[in-house]
Amino acid sequence: MSEQQNQFEALQELYDEAHEHTINVGDVKIHAKRMVGKFRNLKWWANLTWIIFFIGPYLRLGDRQAVLFDIPNRQFHIFNITLLPQDLWMLSFVLLFFAILLAVVTALAGRVWCGYFCFQTVWTDVFTWIEDKLEGTPAKRRKLEKSKWDAKKIIVRVQKYSLWLLISILTGISFVAWFTDAYDLWGDLFTLQASSTAYTTVGMFIAGTFILAGLLREQTCFWLCPYARIQAVMVDDTSIVPSYDVSRGEKRGRLVKGKPASDEQGDCVDCNQCVAVCPTGVDIRGGQQEGCIMCGLCIDACDSVMEKINKPKGLIRYASWDGIMGKAEKPILKRPRVWVYGIILLSSLIGVVIGLSGMETLELKVLHARQPLFVVQSDGTIQNRYTLKILNKQHDDMKIKISVSEDDFNGLILIGAEKEVVATHSTVTAVTIFVKVPRKNLTEKSQDITFMIKGKDAQGKEYQSDRLSMFIGPNR
Repeated sequence: MSEQQNQFEALQELYDEAHEHTINVGDVKIHAKRMVGKFRNLKWWANLTWIIFFIGPYLRLGDRQAVLFDIPNRQFHIFNITLLPQDLWMLSFVLLFFAILLAVVTALAGRVWCGYFCFQTVWTDVFTWIEDKLEGTPAKRRKLEKSKWDAKKIIVRVQKYSLWLLISILTGISFVAWFTDAYDLWGDLFTLQASSTAYTTVGMFIAGTFILAGLLREQTCFWLCPYARIQAVMVDDTSIVPSYDVSRGEKRGRLVKGKPASDEQGDCVDCNQCVAVCPTGVDIRGGQQEGCIMCGLCIDACDSVMEKINKPKGLIRYASWDGIMGKAEKPILKRPRVWVYGIILLSSLIGVVIGLSGMETLELKVLHARQPLFVVQSDGTIQNRYTLKILNKQHDDMKIKISVSEDDFNGLILIGAEKEVVATHSTVTAVTIFVKVPRKNLTEKSQDITFMIKGKDAQGKEYQSDRLSMFIGPNR
């Protein structure tokens, strides 16, 4: 058998399979073909990043969960960092950073988040992999879908839905585990001791995962995802995205056994394999479309066909539209919005770094009483009242010694700080302090006074913080 005959026979199988493929218009479930290739392998590696979603809550740091978003107690524990409501201003910088990062990536390389990292894409990919293993090729899956409910179909569907449900349950529990102790959560769920909020959240995630990733699949990307709607304004002719080389591929036409291709025929043999492997049923040869999640699977499919017919790879490849059309491509650093995005990214990152570097284990705020500003005592001393708010970010209570700077006043008397104060862990402890100063020692109506707090943790490490306030007296 000649090499040419082998090529035609290999292509005939592809033509037969693609003949049954229906372009997605929203009313037919897409059964995408799965095939090996560089971008398929890349998708699997990208999928693996979500393992941290499942195992992250079980990492421990000492006697607590390493990463815990404890909303009821208003505490975010991220390894050795504890964020309280006073620190959540940094969250705006973090959200800004990732929002602009997504915009930058989209502007440069299209919807790679959708194609490789989006939870909808990843979970759907896993669900369809299970479906492929149990029900077979796309043609077999479509045939099973149209067949009557018999014992074989029921058994296969029960197996598939059971595995989907198991993944959905693990997804729901794993999500809730980030917000409460993961080990306690499992015990509470199975002993029916968990809160109604936990059961409701787990149930919502089970239903959402099963329906969105298992049943709706690509329709979620088409009709429910807002990102698909706004990507058009973020991608331009310089963005590097999966593109079909029109000049090389057209005029497309099928290869016919025993007949050489005409001189006018391009490299595209119209096998539709690029459509058959697309998770959303998009035909990349029609240009960029809303449904394209830019996963690159069409590139794998096209390259495999080009190998079979001894044509160069790259008929479909990652490239900008300017590059495909033969135009001079503008360097990245000469694109204005890249600079704008970069400045915003850098600013948000600096904000987070400044916030983290300025965080203290002990924080002190001093509130001076306003009514009255001062009181003249019978012995002639002037008294001011203060409320000290001590924030202890340690995971254990800490004994705190309160003092004032000895250089501020002569004859100063501190009332309410004779004994050490216990600062409750991970919260604010309020302490009322009175300061008395002989009137003769006051040189101004308003003078600086510095409050200081010191404490030790269980390991003996010392922490301190100070805060400047004002001592107010009568007019001189």
